[in-house]
Amino acid sequence: MSRVLITGAKGMLGRTLLRRFIAHQVWGVDMDVDIADAAAVEAEWSAWKPEVVVHCAAMTAVDACETERDKAYRINAVGSANVAIACQRHRARLIAISTDYVFSGDLDRPYHEYDAPAPRTVYGASKLAGEDVVRTHCPDHVVARIAWLYGPGGPSFVHAMLKHGAQEGAPMKVVDDQIGNPTSTDAVADGLLAIIGRPICGTVHLTCEGDASWYAFTREIFTAKGFTRGLLPCTTAEFPRPAPRPMNSRLDKMALRLHGLPAMPHWRDTLARFFAAYPEG
Repeated sequence: MSRVLITGAKGMLGRTLLRRFIAHQVWGVDMDVDIADAAAVEAEWSAWKPEVVVHCAAMTAVDACETERDKAYRINAVGSANVAIACQRHRARLIAISTDYVFSGDLDRPYHEYDAPAPRTVYGASKLAGEDVVRTHCPDHVVARIAWLYGPGGPSFVHAMLKHGAQEGAPMKVVDDQIGNPTSTDAVADGLLAIIGRPICGTVHLTCEGDASWYAFTREIFTAKGFTRGLLPCTTAEFPRPAPRPMNSRLDKMALRLHGLPAMPHWRDTLARFFAAYPEG
């Protein structure tokens, strides 16, 4: 059993980790501790003496990051630096959650952990800066990249599609030229639990196996829930956003294979288990 501290504990992933890490002494902090305030972070770490910190706290509003650049870097970079420095000072292992947005999305294959990042958004650049400060300030670290996440209570793409699918109306247009790995928070929790039990260091990808477009993912959701509303594939160009989305968000789990860690489950299996456990999302 380890003393595990989770930042961003009220977020979708943080809530799942609090529920799933029952084999450990776990507690969480959220907005009650400003991670961009070095003194506040140090006070929390001094009080609780964590042995492992899972750093989920982040500004994840991708479009808002484009117009609130300073806030994005304050939370995602400065906040991560403060967390990493506190972990190193108190000899706590740090597992920092990152994102597929650190990549450009231009490759015609899944990105593995040793591919060079090239973010195209403020969100991606600020998260990459967060990765860099973690590596600099806390040698005992794991950077775990995730993508296309959904979990109990949301908010997520799955929850948005549940709402739209249950409504009457014209066929929905859903983007079909962006590809990724739909991933449940429970699958990430299983991956993190395996990592905590192994003395590894570096970067890992923790998305589910198999890939899909947003359109194919939505079709699977509608089928699972018995929705009859029509779906139409469309292009990214038909739905312009302030922050460009990666066309290819697929992540290869090379590090899991190299370290002999359990493989991630297939996204269709995890989606079925999700709906079995949480019929309303």
